[in-house]
Amino acid sequence: MEQARRPMTRISITKLAAFSAAILSAFPAFAGSVPQSISPPSIPLKLPAASDTTTWTIVIVLTLLTVLPALLLSMTPFVRILIVFHFLRQALGTQNTPSNQTLAGLALFLTYFIMQPLGVDIGRVAISPLEHHQITAMEAIDRGSEPLRVFMLKFAREKDLALLTEIAHLPRPRAPSDLPMRVVIPAYMLSEMKAGFQIGAVLFLPFMVVDMVVAAITTSVGMLQLPPVIISTPLKILLFVVADGWNLVVGSLLKSFY
Repeated sequence: MEQARRPMTRISITKLAAFSAAILSAFPAFAGSVPQSISPPSIPLKLPAASDTTTWTIVIVLTLLTVLPALLLSMTPFVRILIVFHFLRQALGTQNTPSNQTLAGLALFLTYFIMQPLGVDIGRVAISPLEHHQITAMEAIDRGSEPLRVFMLKFAREKDLALLTEIAHLPRPRAPSDLPMRVVIPAYMLSEMKAGFQIGAVLFLPFMVVDMVVAAITTSVGMLQLPPVIISTPLKILLFVVADGWNLVVGSLLKSFY
């Protein structure tokens, strides 16, 4: 069947071409107006050649935009707040309640609450003059880092600062404000993580007492087949709600930065 169709298709195309030629020969005026070939219009495009400097600048900026959120969160109270919230959730034994997104969102808003006055100072001394072309970008970075340095040195422990200064082989500074940011930032992070673990350990104590009491009672009664967690978890949640635990925890965290 396929071999029979191919000759018929070729004959049909030949007849169609002959018919079209006959029509064009009958109307010479129309035939002359038909263009022989149609070509798309040429549009001149001139793309600027990207230099190596521009390419590397774009790469560096995109990399900084990716790492910048982590750097900013590491230089703020976000680390301590989030560590305390995770310890609190584990102490309550509520597994994934509140969720990680909820705890991270609350930590972000509390971080904004604490850092908002500092952001105003940075905008006044660095961002506003830069927008008015009064200083350069490097001068804006130097000016903006000073309030942030003062904030981090306020909560960084001397032991952590001394450790990093010794590892960096830097001379002993006359004052902590003379230390570079590459020493202040990790020292502040270490201090914040230690503070978060200390607060988390204190939060664990009352809930651990509840677990021990419930386990001792269930064992003495002979309820060996019933896990103590089933009884202790509702009691811990009830104790936390009655004591208005979220208000106490958040209030203590905020007061620790003022």
